[in-house]
Amino acid sequence: MKDLFGRAILDYQTQNKPENLFTKTDITHLDEMEVSYLFRDYKGMPKIEQRALDMSFGSILDIGCGAGSHSLELLKKGLAVTAIDRSPAAIEACKLRGITQAHCVDLLDFKGESFDTILMLMNGTGIFGKMNRITTYLTLLKTLLNKGGQILIDSSDLIYMYDEDEDGGRWIPHDKDYYGELKFTISYKRQIEVPFDWLFLDYNTLQNAAHANGFQCELVCEGEHFDYLAKLYI
Repeated sequence: MKDLFGRAILDYQTQNKPENLFTKTDITHLDEMEVSYLFRDYKGMPKIEQRALDMSFGSILDIGCGAGSHSLELLKKGLAVTAIDRSPAAIEACKLRGITQAHCVDLLDFKGESFDTILMLMNGTGIFGKMNRITTYLTLLKTLLNKGGQILIDSSDLIYMYDEDEDGGRWIPHDKDYYGELKFTISYKRQIEVPFDWLFLDYNTLQNAAHANGFQCELVCEGEHFDYLAKLYI
């Protein structure tokens, strides 16, 4: 990986001539995103993210922290926050922003601690990559959760993006095991990142996977664009 997403974050943090990011998937056209959005404060966050932060308690693990905006809001409340991301540049930016417990590590390699609240936001299910990897991640997450703890995770139901046929069904490509499995590509400063798997899950599918792996699952709230926040607990 070229770490283009992290480079954009670090460029913005250090005022190193940041440019906008461009993203694309196998079902969407090129989309432009201002890097400044990743540095939003609580007031600039969608209600789903605000709700997740409001519900957070105890020791926090912020998975896929990016620029660290969620972690910073929780630190302001006096909570103990550990932020992790596999992007070295993003973690460097987090440390520059004052997040002392920020670590560059892949979730599957993270061990040795447990937490009261685990945050997985900005399509937290994306890190699963594919349907057949969900159990691997949920099994690990269970070991990272304290008794009485919670996982707050968001995603979106992408079924609306597929064409509807005459019978009211949706046309799903045969090469997909599930319609929310996407190939994601990022470009920044005229460089293109290696495409990676990114998973969007509808709530019912997440709930079924959670139950199959020993979790309870509750729908906390829904957003305005087919998105939702869920709470997993044991």
